[in-house]
Amino acid sequence: MKKKQKNMKAGAAGLFLIFGLLFFVLIGRFLYIQISGTAGGEVLAANLEKKYKKQHTIEAERGTIYDAKGEKIAEDTSSYSIIAILDASVTTDPKNPKHVVNPEKTAKQLAQYLKMDEQEIYARLSKKGAFQVEFGTAGRDLSHEVKKKIEKLNIPGITFLRDTKRFYPNGVFASHLIGYVERDSKNEEQVIGKLGIERYLNSYLKEKDGKVTYDSDSWGILLPGKEESVTPPKNGKDVTLTIDKKIQTFLEDSVTKVQKKYEPKEIIAIVSNPKTGEIAAMAQRPTFHPQTKEGLTETWRNLAIEETFEPGSTMKSFTLAAAVEEGKFNPDATFVTGSYNVPGTRGINDHSGIPRGKRITFLEGVQRSSNVGFATLAMDHLGPDNFREYLTKFGFEKPTGIDLPNEITGKIKYKYKIEKVTASFGQGMTVTPIQQIQAASAIAGDGKMMKPYVIKEIREPNHKKIIKKTKPVAAGQPISAETAKKVRNYLGTVITAKKGTGKKYKIDGYEVAGKTGTAQLAGPGGQYLTGFNNYVFSFLGMAPKDDPQLVMYVAVKQPKLEGAEVGADPLSEIFNPVMKSSLQYLNIKPSNLKKPDIDQISDFTGRSAAEAVAQLRKAGYEAITIGKGGTVADQAPKAGSILLEGEKVIIKTDGEMTAPNMLGWSLRDVMKAASVARLDLNTAGSGYVAKQNLKPGSVIKQGEYCIVELKKPEDLSKKTEKKEEVYD
Repeated sequence: MKKKQKNMKAGAAGLFLIFGLLFFVLIGRFLYIQISGTAGGEVLAANLEKKYKKQHTIEAERGTIYDAKGEKIAEDTSSYSIIAILDASVTTDPKNPKHVVNPEKTAKQLAQYLKMDEQEIYARLSKKGAFQVEFGTAGRDLSHEVKKKIEKLNIPGITFLRDTKRFYPNGVFASHLIGYVERDSKNEEQVIGKLGIERYLNSYLKEKDGKVTYDSDSWGILLPGKEESVTPPKNGKDVTLTIDKKIQTFLEDSVTKVQKKYEPKEIIAIVSNPKTGEIAAMAQRPTFHPQTKEGLTETWRNLAIEETFEPGSTMKSFTLAAAVEEGKFNPDATFVTGSYNVPGTRGINDHSGIPRGKRITFLEGVQRSSNVGFATLAMDHLGPDNFREYLTKFGFEKPTGIDLPNEITGKIKYKYKIEKVTASFGQGMTVTPIQQIQAASAIAGDGKMMKPYVIKEIREPNHKKIIKKTKPVAAGQPISAETAKKVRNYLGTVITAKKGTGKKYKIDGYEVAGKTGTAQLAGPGGQYLTGFNNYVFSFLGMAPKDDPQLVMYVAVKQPKLEGAEVGADPLSEIFNPVMKSSLQYLNIKPSNLKKPDIDQISDFTGRSAAEAVAQLRKAGYEAITIGKGGTVADQAPKAGSILLEGEKVIIKTDGEMTAPNMLGWSLRDVMKAASVARLDLNTAGSGYVAKQNLKPGSVIKQGEYCIVELKKPEDLSKKTEKKEEVYD
């Protein structure tokens, strides 16, 4: 009995000791946690804060991009993603289901609003074991309107998540200039700009979300006596561009039509204000839709600033300007067409539209885009060193500094004599389209060359304080105001002259000055490609000629030309409608076309033939002389007749009669010539003269047969222009 009690006491003492040790361990642990504030390596206060301190994000908005007139080009808007709950466990009341109960019916209803096939929707809704499903890109970025329409259907199990998306209301609209945004791969909550202004001004446009923090109970309700801590969101800065939505729309529409019709490899088009350097519009093909990214893989580059190529004959505008500035251009001086000798080479030849070995004036050389004429101007009149200085003055050696990312510059090869010669007409050197726009501003303005820019100003959100404002900056003054005016007048004749290469760029009511260009393309081996379509066709024009408000550059690479089509066709189908519509939109009044000084023709018989011709031409008429004498013997129309604007007046002199060149004449004008010369007229066909039996300049006699073949205007003009304009 005593032994049993002894064992019980020993057991009790052991238990007491064990529980005593446990008690002290617990007390020690409690004191440790109390003092250190940690348990299991974690800070308890932090875990407590996680449990009872609630935080909600206040979404900020990325800055809005506006056009020059305040129209939105890019903005943040609310978007929604659609989700379908498939797990039946979420439904607690069978009468009010919270999951998809009829996949077939639901698929049919959703197919009305999602860009997804009904069968594909059904397949997703029938997915076994899934708690919920989404619908890929078709189910994301839904507008508020689409969300409301789907909600009205009261489809069980369909819910939405709200998000913010970048919205580009104009679709394909200066896409490479504006750029686009996407989620940062390192931080899904952050949006970053890609390409164009979105990238260039990302630090200004980007937003920073705010937050609301408060202490709550276990149900998430704000505790009594506690206050919310609010960190306000910081919206991105607003940006206003120089791009004008109206002009940009004119350009996009025309470029789209030409792209569909001629299917060129590339199109580049820029419209600028030469007085300030502001870019009013910029478009290209290939392009992409900034919302859907469709077409983005075709080209990542902004071709206006990231593409270099040989400019071709548009460069002749600046060779001409240099010669005029140096007093080395005499429009009435002459040179011999055909070829320009460069020792050690095959020399330089004129294109097929210019007859070889003919002496013509330098002004006609400008109008017909003679390579020989411009080589003579640059090398023999200006001198190679002097000409080289003007290439620098016109900014072709360095980037323009336009406020867009990734601008590159071309390369001027000017070591060998052949390189110096070809530079005068835009071959063997490369430039960017934006460099040509900058250089052209000197000719269009008072000689000042204006730096191009696209960012007008940056403001605090909601049009508040201006942070940054761009002011026009002169990039140099390569020529004087007087020279600029003369050059515009000379380039105006490229459009108006009978043999000018720019006839297709005439615009009703506005005088245009400009220069055509046809640049060869180098192949893989460095040799120029052959074939009628393997060129970059371009036009650099400005209007109105006397005081240009807009300069426009258009280039089309390798269009598919068929039949009688020429490079000027796709170019003019962009330039003409865009320039005319833009000038009208800007309220630039059409010029008052010069009217003839006389309406009724005087009697010139017996008077000096030279004086009669001079008076008629001054009045705006075209005087044609038949005969080698100095006195007027007869005329058509007869004295007192009412003259039409620009009408041909046939002057017959005494002495031997000579046959006029009647190619392109109307039948009415041919009849006038036959009448005064007393010729026996025979005609075939209708339209304008395509052939004549009398050799121009040959002596003719009264009663002789005059036989002409007439063709329709479109047939005649296309045949002639194809011959003259392909290699200008």
